Amino acid sequence: MSEPITSAAVRDAGAEDGAACAAIYAPYVRDTAISFELEPPGAAEMAARIAASSAGHAWVVLERDGAVAGYAYGARLHPRPAYRFSCEVSVYVDAARRGAGAGRALYAALFERLVARGMRNAVAGMTVPNEASERLHLGMGFRLVGAYRNVGYKLGRWHDVAYFQRELLEPESEPAEPR
Repeated sequence: MSEPITSAAVRDAGAEDGAACAAIYAPYVRDTAISFELEPPGAAEMAARIAASSAGHAWVVLERDGAVAGYAYGARLHPRPAYRFSCEVSVYVDAARRGAGAGRALYAALFERLVARGMRNAVAGMTVPNEASERLHLGMGFRLVGAYRNVGYKLGRWHDVAYFQRELLEPESEPAEPR
């Protein structure tokens, strides 16, 4: 039996993780409507995304058996300043590691880092139906807050996107600025 997946196996990502994250993400882009990108980004582009996310929010990877098995990140929700306390989050797990707790471990570690930076809300958008992702998000304390219908066209058909939100910190009347 393999070792349980916990947030202890999660670490901050760096540019050196660009290729591994790109390899995990590519099948989601090529073969599914889970991502609305049409071409998978390469290692250099993924390294740039890791740097950008890490600068303002956080990007974490799960290591198993010496290899990256999944990643999660936070990013700016909206460019307008009033949104600065909220972020968008995403998680991607290698196909061989799905359903084993990797997503939960990644999100747990990510949320710790986002809270430390002063983020108060996490928002996740997902193409629906996506039962596994819906279960993960609901299990992590997200609640459905809305959906866009027929908003994305990929793989020969229209897709809906549902939005889920999780409060990371209680709202305050005068919150400290995010770090």
